[in-house]
Parts: sequence; C-alpha cells; structure tokens
Amino acid sequence: MPYKVFFVEDEDVTREGIRDTVDWRANGFEFCGEASDGEMALPLLQAANPDVLITDIKMPFVDGLQLSSFVRERMPWVKIVILSGHDEFAYAQRAIRLGVAEYLLKPITVRTVHQVLQKLGAQLDEERREQGQMRRLQTQMDENVAALRERLLLKLVVGAIPAAEAIEKSASLKLDLVARYYAVTVVKLDPGDPAGSLDFVEHQRIQSVVAELVAHNPDAYVIQKDWDEMVLVLKGNAPELLVEEREVFLDQASRHLAATGYRLIVGVGSCRSRLAELCESFVEALIALQRGSIGLPQRVVAVPKHELLRLDQEAIEAFLRSGDADQAGAFFDRHLRPQSETALRSPLLKNYICVGLIAAAARVIQEWGGDEAEVVPELDTLEATLTAITSVAELRRTALQILTRVLAFREANGRRQHVRLIQQAKAHIDGHYADPDLSLNTVAALVGLSPSHFSVVFGQAMGKTFRDYLTEVRIQRAKEFLRSTTLTVNDIAYRVGYSAPHYFSHVFRKVTGATPTEFRE
Repeated sequence: MPYKVFFVEDEDVTREGIRDTVDWRANGFEFCGEASDGEMALPLLQAANPDVLITDIKMPFVDGLQLSSFVRERMPWVKIVILSGHDEFAYAQRAIRLGVAEYLLKPITVRTVHQVLQKLGAQLDEERREQGQMRRLQTQMDENVAALRERLLLKLVVGAIPAAEAIEKSASLKLDLVARYYAVTVVKLDPGDPAGSLDFVEHQRIQSVVAELVAHNPDAYVIQKDWDEMVLVLKGNAPELLVEEREVFLDQASRHLAATGYRLIVGVGSCRSRLAELCESFVEALIALQRGSIGLPQRVVAVPKHELLRLDQEAIEAFLRSGDADQAGAFFDRHLRPQSETALRSPLLKNYICVGLIAAAARVIQEWGGDEAEVVPELDTLEATLTAITSVAELRRTALQILTRVLAFREANGRRQHVRLIQQAKAHIDGHYADPDLSLNTVAALVGLSPSHFSVVFGQAMGKTFRDYLTEVRIQRAKEFLRSTTLTVNDIAYRVGYSAPHYFSHVFRKVTGATPTEFRE
C-alpha cells in the first residue's frame, strides 16, 4: 500500500509542475491532495490523513511554519518537508524545533524530490516494521497475562494454591479476587449430534462467543478447562447476586446457541464465603456436569455439602515431605484405599479424592520452587484423569504415579539444595578459617540446618567430616605461610585459627608427618 503525500504551495506554476512531473508511485507514494495556502490546507489535511506533507514556508494567511506547527500538534506521525526560498538561519531553526524531516531550498528539481521521497519511504517502512513488532509484542504480553490469569484461576479452583498467595499474585496480573462470596459453574458445549463430524473452527468460534459474554464483567472469569469445557468463576457481595449473574449468563449463552445446534450442559457449584473453598464449589459443579452429561436434566443443581468426603491432605503432604517412593503403595493402602472403595460408588466422592490428591501434590511442588504443571500434569488433564478412573486399581495406579513423581522431584531438588548449601559452607570456611571460634554449629546456623543434619549432609557431600575439612584448610594455609614468609610458628598458628601454638604443632605433625620447623627446613 503506497504512502500518501499532500502538497501545499501558493505559486501555481511551482505546485502544478511538481505535482505533474514527480513520479510519485515509482517512489512508493500516492499524491492525495494539494492546497494553495496553509489555511485552505487545514481541513483537507485532516480529511486526507497523509503520511508526508510538503509545504512552502512563505505563504499568505497561514504560512508553512504555522501549518507545520498545527500538523505536528494534531498529526504527529506526519513527515514534514519544508520548501524555502529564504536561506535564513531563523527559518531553519524554527523548522528544526518543529521536527521537520527535510528543509529544502528553492529552486528544487524533480530528482531532489525523488531522493527525498525515497529517504522518507525508507523511514516510513522502518517505522511500520517497528510498529508491527510493537503490536506483536503487546499482543504477546496481553496473551501471556491472560494465560497467567487463567493459570492462577485454575490453581484456585483445584485447590493448588493458598488463597492468600493467590490474592498476592493476582495484584500483578490486575486480577481482583477479593469478594464476600464465590461460586463455580462448569459449562460444556455439546454439538448435539454424536454421530456427526465435529467442525473445530465452528466449535472454537462458539467458545469465543460464549466466553465474550462475560469478558466485560469484572466479577466473572472464564477458564478454558478443556477443548469443550469452560469454568465460570463468579464473585460478589451476596449469594443471590451470584445466582442472578449465572442465570443471565446461561440464558444469554443459550440464546446465542439456539441457531447453532449446540446445547449447554451445565454443572453448578454452591456459593462459598471463602476463596479457599472454590475447590469445593468446583468439585460440586464438576460432578453435577457429569450427571447432566449422561442424560439427566440440562440445568443441574449443586451437590449438597454433606455428601463431600474430607480427604486428609495434611497426611498426603506429610508423606510427600518425608516418605520414600517404596512406601507409596503402603501409604495409599493405609490412607486412601478405605475411602476409595466407598468413593467409587459416588462420582462426587471419587473426584473429590482425586482433586484433593492432585492439589496437595501441586502445593508442595510449588512450595519447593518447582513447576507443578510439569511434575503434576494431571492439573491440565483433570477431566480426562477423572474420567479414566473407574476402579480402585486405576485410582491406586494414578495416585502412585503422582506420589512417586513428586518424591522424585523432592530428591532431585534436595540434592540441588545440598550442593548449594555445601558450596556456601565451603566458601564460609575458606574465608573464615582464621577465626578460632569457627565451628560446625556456626556454619550450620549460617546455612539454615541443624548441626546434626548439617554434619550428615556435609560428610556425604565431601567424603570427610567438617572438622577434617577445616583442619585440612588450616594446615594447607599454614604450609603456604611456612614456605613464603618468615613469620614465626606461633604467629602462623594464630593466623590459621589456632589459639594454642603447641596444639597447632601437634596437629600439623599429625597431618604432614613433620613439625612446622622441619617442614620449613
């Protein structure tokens, strides 16, 4: 698409000559308009919206500099080229202050105009590329923020993040989660004809239409949980307002789908007064949705609270923090199997146990600084995971997979942490060996471990005790002093952390086989 140029010149011969002899299109431009003075040019410029303005500087009514000032204020993107018959510094200085692109002295040639157009065209091309890149970057940033918001909300509804932490993180995402009441609704788009082929483009379009219904509601959030399911999170100051908001959304969505052949299958969770209870509302909605998907009424009521089976997540988290992988089967049989045999008689209880297990695993992974989605991928495939579990054996197999992955991450993460701590401890010893009060207790406190735990970790990593390593560092430094200085043995003892020179000589002989004096000789 060519750039547009507008020309203002009060001398008809000059204006028409340039207009008719310059090959605008060959240089990537379209001649979009002309005027004989600045006053006449003003409304025409606003209508033409050019990329380049070429104007004479000396004109009646409104001169070129006044016109340029007007354009710079209201159309700052326009490149301005000044034509002047006056080689005066004052004119050029004012033009520079206005940020004109070129200041040309008359008479000008067609060749000069071509050169200027080529130069301006290159600048406009570069600006267009930069603007396109900025738009792409802004789009990516917006998409990243939207993805992070959705990820945070998904963690909330499956109970994988504490409410306080979620509120803290939501501030940077401009996500307002604070309210008196919350409720979750799960919506599934059903094409209606199970035998027909699915039009994915149409399916995505309908999803977008449904999601757009709450896009401008600050108290409603949509999570794309699966390719055909969405989670609607509502917040407000009264339960009846949440019910009203939900009904308005469902009615609008149903009307939009009326002509498409699609229908909504809806699972509704009860209103909750705490953000931390979104998980329970979500499980209720999920089970209500499953009941609706097997032929029960399309609009399904929430499951009563007394049906929920509490899962001892503290026991799960305690096992993940201190248990071993070879104990995972015994842990399941002791803590989860009795509930599982009962839970599999009710989809609600089965899903509640699974969601609780996944949430507990995700919480400890996040606490250890890991990527919970990588270690516990069931977070992103929750529906498929729950659907696949139809027996205690399948539930046990899924639970053991989750438990062993988290335990493996804990071990790998622990080794990484131990390496860092040992490096920190060694650096402290190497820098403070001259301190006679340096001890295992002081270094253990520095790295945040108990003395007994630090002693075990240090010995395993270094292959020697803390005392042996400290002695090794001190004797090595003493040998350097003996080789390269004339310090007395007593002075050297003090410099390497021994307050008793006789004891230093004893330790030195034990380590090297010679006294300090013999070593020096």
